[in-house]
Amino acid sequence: MVLWLLQHVWPFFHQVERHTSGDSRVYLTFRIAMASVTAFLFALLLGPFAINWLKKHFRERVASASSMLDQLHATKNNTPTMGGLFIIASVLISVLIWGNLGSGFVLLGLFVALGFAGLGALDDWKKLSTNTRGMTARTKFCVQWILALIAGGALYLHHSQIPGGTDLIWPIGDVALPLGVGFVFWAALVMVSTSNAVNLTDGLDGLAGGATVFSGAAYITLCYLAGHRLLSDYLAIPHIPGAGEAGVVVGALVGAMLGFLWYNCYPAQVFMGDAGSLPVGALLGLAALVTRQEVLLVIIGGVFVIETLSVILQVGSYRLTGKRILVCSPLHNHLVLSGQHELKVVIRFWICSALLAILAMASLKIL
Repeated sequence: MVLWLLQHVWPFFHQVERHTSGDSRVYLTFRIAMASVTAFLFALLLGPFAINWLKKHFRERVASASSMLDQLHATKNNTPTMGGLFIIASVLISVLIWGNLGSGFVLLGLFVALGFAGLGALDDWKKLSTNTRGMTARTKFCVQWILALIAGGALYLHHSQIPGGTDLIWPIGDVALPLGVGFVFWAALVMVSTSNAVNLTDGLDGLAGGATVFSGAAYITLCYLAGHRLLSDYLAIPHIPGAGEAGVVVGALVGAMLGFLWYNCYPAQVFMGDAGSLPVGALLGLAALVTRQEVLLVIIGGVFVIETLSVILQVGSYRLTGKRILVCSPLHNHLVLSGQHELKVVIRFWICSALLAILAMASLKIL
């Protein structure tokens, strides 16, 4: 049913893009840069107002399964959360100014940002306004999948018109796995996984935000390269017409995140909450799918991957052997509880994220 609806909507966006994208592409690099700067400035300006409002309505309650962790993070109690609302607001404003609204990729980016932000905000609201832990994991997971399947269906209708556009591509060498209509489910899996991975990483002041900046910068580059016929041919990466417009959305995300880090750096004045981490991760996943560089996402988003694996290994080890391999998962909690200062852990994770992004870019042209 979702595919049937999209078949009647996407062609309209595609036709508009063909007739309106010619002039805007001339200034694509400028628009990507200005989208970042504009989103940064709006996040900087909206931050104080949002923080003051959130202080009155939504303050963090430190309550986890680990008493050690609760004690360690006791100073974070009552810090305003749901800062993701002004991150996504800044992205939205910037994209509306600099994005080509005739591009299906831009509209899809806005849908993903607003959809996942709405879900995250609802979860945060339930968590902070009731005595529950928010939405049930099953409900939240199901809504994530519904949103991701809609986005995946839209991408499938676009990419299926491009030769090899729905293949799973190994970035090194000429290896591709045709997915066909299975691309819809693969796309949903990528977005949901990345969304939850960023959510798990968002546990220390500035950690997820800084990692997002480096990962986002890498995907800005990939969006531009994929949309440029000559450069994509030279690098032997898939040429996706119009992919550069997705770079405007990711550029706005990076700028907004830099503005958010102004207030989220140690000691944080505000946390992003699920309202920020869920859409941020979903947008990174979307950028990977637009450019057909999902495999590279494992490297570019390596910090998010390691954090997620640490949780999986911790849970698996405890269920199988009754023993924990970490003091507390995710990995950043283990490092802090092992005696490392929070700021040192965050900056070292930023360094790793930057190096992984560089390594991923280097893999595009090895031979």
